[in-house]
Amino acid sequence: MGFLSSARGAGRVLCLGLVLVALQPVQVNAQKVSDNESRSVVVNPGDSLHPEGSGGFLPEWHAAISNIPGDWLRFAGIAFRPRYAPLMAGTAGLTVALVAVDNEAWLRSHEWYTGSGTVKWMSDKVEFLGDGRPQFGLAAAFAAYGFVARDSRALRTGSQIVETILASGTVVQVLKHITGRESPFVSTRPAGRWDLFPNQIEYAKHVPHYDAYPSGHVTTLLATVTVVIENYPEWWWARPVGYAAVAGLAVSMGNTGIHWYSDYPLAVVLGYSFGMIAAHPLELGGLGPESKPGEPELSVAPLIEPSRAGIVVSVSF
Repeated sequence: MGFLSSARGAGRVLCLGLVLVALQPVQVNAQKVSDNESRSVVVNPGDSLHPEGSGGFLPEWHAAISNIPGDWLRFAGIAFRPRYAPLMAGTAGLTVALVAVDNEAWLRSHEWYTGSGTVKWMSDKVEFLGDGRPQFGLAAAFAAYGFVARDSRALRTGSQIVETILASGTVVQVLKHITGRESPFVSTRPAGRWDLFPNQIEYAKHVPHYDAYPSGHVTTLLATVTVVIENYPEWWWARPVGYAAVAGLAVSMGNTGIHWYSDYPLAVVLGYSFGMIAAHPLELGGLGPESKPGEPELSVAPLIEPSRAGIVVSVSF
């Protein structure tokens, strides 16, 4: 870990490595209904085929809420099945490795933040990307366009954005209330105190002292980006722009002291997983609870090198 102590701004390099390395394109064998195809598909109770407009199937009006319990079950299929042990082991391993250098990384990021007016201004502004308002605003924009243009794909995207924010956000809040980790800017010890199963009254009174892990901002933004990318694969710019926004958000919160860098590995897994689950209600293929011979196999492992750190995501066929 010598690079953390030998380079100014090493924290942001670490964070960028985490987000950008982790989010390499992953091929998923998901069944979709294209604009000009007509075929028989198996549809979840919350979805229906929509013959009018463009964009294939259209979820029922209540799907953004009624699909959430199913989303949790599908994520449990990822988290607790043996075939996904490498994913969880890699996430845990990277988190532990980053906890060991969290304090040093935070001090250098904060030094960068306080030493540059431009960095401070940008960090303060970018933080809002993950607070929920941009995501719900984007969902509303897709829904409005879908109603006006009779576009099923836009309506579906808006519904799925709301669904993934609520589904992933609930899981994040449960984890925060269990782990009780201090944020850097209020930390009382190096790398912050962990107070497992904290007093919930104290939590409500002093939220920053308990809610650092994992990052809800990164989770919800990445989940939203994933839903948009999966629904609009022809938007070649959505992937680089979306992932750059996630990276910028993570760096900004590291600079301002809202999050430690070890708060991000699990947030990346949660955001990507729930985004894929919401975006593929018909079938999730290699990321679902069940798999079939010939389907892609997902594996995740930590990457720590002299010049970068992150998660390596690979798919074998």
